[in-house]
Amino acid sequence: MATSDLITWLKERTPLTVLSAEVLEAIALQMQLITVEGEQTLVKAGTAPQRLYIFQSGHIQSQETPEASLLTGTLINLRELILEQPVSRTLVTWSQCELWSINAQEFKSLLKQYPEITQAFSQQLALQLQEVSSQLSFQQERQGILRPYLVTKVKRGVIGKSRYAVKLRSQIKNASDNRQSVLIFGEPGLQKDNLATLLHFSSPFRREPIIKVNCSQLQTSGAELFGRVGGKLSLLEALGEGTIILNNLQELPPELFQPIAQLLKDGTYYPVSRQQDTSSPLKTSRCRIIIISEKKLSNIDGLIENIIKVPPLRVRKRDIEDLATYNISLMCRRRGIPKVSITPEAIRKLQAYDFPNNVRELENLIERALIQLEGYPEITEEIIWPSQSKKQQFRFNLLKGYPRLRQFFRSQWYPDRLNYGFTMIAFALINLILWLGPQTRGENFALNLFWAWWWPLVLIGFPFVGRLWCAVCPFMIYGEVTQKVSLWLFPRKLKKWPRHQAETWGGWFLWGLFALILLWEELWDLKNTAYLSSCLLLLITAGAMICSTIFERRFWCRYLCPIGGMNGMFAKLSMTELRGQQGTCSAQCTTYQCYKGGPQKGEGLETNGCPLYSHPAQLEDNRDCVLCMTCLKACPHRSVEFNLRPPGIELWTTHVPRSYEVALLLLLLDAVFLHRLPQVQAQLGFSWDLNQFWIHSGLAILVLSLPALLPLVCHQIMRLLGEFQSTVKLRPFKELAYGYLPLVLAANLAYYLPLGLGEAGQILPITLGTFGFSGQGLPVMVAHPAVITFLQGTLLIFGVILSIFLTQKIAKLPFHSLIVQHLCSSILAIGLWNILLF
Repeated sequence: MATSDLITWLKERTPLTVLSAEVLEAIALQMQLITVEGEQTLVKAGTAPQRLYIFQSGHIQSQETPEASLLTGTLINLRELILEQPVSRTLVTWSQCELWSINAQEFKSLLKQYPEITQAFSQQLALQLQEVSSQLSFQQERQGILRPYLVTKVKRGVIGKSRYAVKLRSQIKNASDNRQSVLIFGEPGLQKDNLATLLHFSSPFRREPIIKVNCSQLQTSGAELFGRVGGKLSLLEALGEGTIILNNLQELPPELFQPIAQLLKDGTYYPVSRQQDTSSPLKTSRCRIIIISEKKLSNIDGLIENIIKVPPLRVRKRDIEDLATYNISLMCRRRGIPKVSITPEAIRKLQAYDFPNNVRELENLIERALIQLEGYPEITEEIIWPSQSKKQQFRFNLLKGYPRLRQFFRSQWYPDRLNYGFTMIAFALINLILWLGPQTRGENFALNLFWAWWWPLVLIGFPFVGRLWCAVCPFMIYGEVTQKVSLWLFPRKLKKWPRHQAETWGGWFLWGLFALILLWEELWDLKNTAYLSSCLLLLITAGAMICSTIFERRFWCRYLCPIGGMNGMFAKLSMTELRGQQGTCSAQCTTYQCYKGGPQKGEGLETNGCPLYSHPAQLEDNRDCVLCMTCLKACPHRSVEFNLRPPGIELWTTHVPRSYEVALLLLLLDAVFLHRLPQVQAQLGFSWDLNQFWIHSGLAILVLSLPALLPLVCHQIMRLLGEFQSTVKLRPFKELAYGYLPLVLAANLAYYLPLGLGEAGQILPITLGTFGFSGQGLPVMVAHPAVITFLQGTLLIFGVILSIFLTQKIAKLPFHSLIVQHLCSSILAIGLWNILLF
């Protein structure tokens, strides 16, 4: 290129245009055109400049700012040569480049010869320095405003392998890929602010600042957030393209909801004006907004693109072990102590707790446990002290306190060997003796066992072991045998349970069946007729066998058995319960072998699953558990507990009332009056001839119906009285009726007490008499009639007291609001007293 053309190019395409023609000519004479191949380092930061370069063509980028490339005419190393400084940035050629070059020494000679060069570019450097100084001043002011709110780092990521943790990680990743606003909501203690920070530092704008503002501390004017007209920078303005976390939005002053909504909608806001009549200029924010709240807010949610719900820790039980291990490692490192371990029992104890304060509470528990350790190498369950949930209060796990009891329940003896080695055979022999032996209770020991031993012992057992009788019930043993034999003879798939129909009508079926049994017992004197008593046992067994050939598992026991229905109702009063630890089941179990059955796994044995299709972790009512311990045998995680508890606690905590159960309860109340029909007739002054079948039948049906009307009438009276007290909200009858349950159990036990304490003690001579031998001289243990009467009266008194207590717990109302039902319990007890004790 000719010198004149080169001078023209320098004037038109480079910053040297400010120099005179003489200086440009001197510079042009020293310039040499050089070619540099691609991917070569042209100048390196920190080194002394060797040449002055004027970029002509190609592609050159700075390693410090790779997103920008140099323009044609750019002067390279000019400032460094004038100020005699090292190179400030590294430049790399990305393609073949052409540059005009002047040796550093030759350019310094030109600087001495032509001071004009130094003067001209010193002015430009001064302007650049002024601009840099201004930017530095702005950054200092900005940092001063943001510093109190800055979030510098993420505490942790999302820990855990549960589906909730995986979903939460996915939501954060998706939200971090864009600049749209985000709402993160959930219960307290979930460290939602850490998730918001994680979201920012996972985004492409991670180098920008992130601040957290607590909404409860904002002024009602919002001046610190939006700034004031003519005042210092606002947080939004100082933040630039950073991220702002509005923490606890539910605590935001109401006056600021509209400005925040506008900011979310279009990114604009108005600074606060000092005078009402002064208009504020509309400003635009470039920051990203992340809102944290404990719940969704209807006036804000529609303006937010990304909504993330953080699941509470109680549904993430599977993650508790990972969270505990992580926190132990973190705290041990912080304290400078060797890392400790945590036992599986301690993990199960944590998983059994619901953590109302979530992750924060778990951290506090772990920290407290580490303080208590005092050099021990592991955290055991004794060191973990979570607050007990309502489901765990006043419970004592008998399986843990008495390991031999657990060993027995898991053995083959319970209940299989007991059932198939003894009960099944004994039941067949008893029925055979009932048919072939003498027909009265005083001569047939099998009839004595049925009415004087079995019934009283079952009733006495309800407050202690609930439905335990059903685990060794001969009805279902023969049902299971029939099921196995029928499948062997006719291989097929048994039908699934018609659950909806069974839940709707099964209870009423067993109620009707029980009513017919009571009438049959009264009209045909079943208690003193051996073969009829056997017919009753065989008919119930036939129902179990028929259902077992059609449906899988124990459909008859769950829905249709009249004895099972009574057992399930009275089992609610039991002081024991079988339950599963919900936390352990949801965190560790993936097979549900206790429910579905399956092969041996760990310490869990091979089983066919729960015969009633009940999962121990979901049990809230003793009626659905027969204490067969199948779940205890199948569970490989030691989740199943057999707890000692306050009797009947489920009736005022987790209980779900059922109409047919209330009908059965009232039927069993009426049954006591029916059993004492002659005494009832005497108390009422009637003298009907009960030897006449139709008179006996009509009177029996009447007595089996009328006493139940008294609780219904009393409830209607309470409801009418409650209408005058607007503050009293009376519960429905089907809830309050369970308050009579202790009285009904006490009345039935009082009726059978003379058989249990009188005739039951004559079992030895009656046994010999059954086979035609003389039983004289054998011991007889019979209570004095006065003792029996005293115990009957005591039972009725305690029945009334416990019914009053239970009614108060169920209703949760003042005593005077339930006085009518309490009087009803007392009247019924007086009626029972008159027919049972006189």
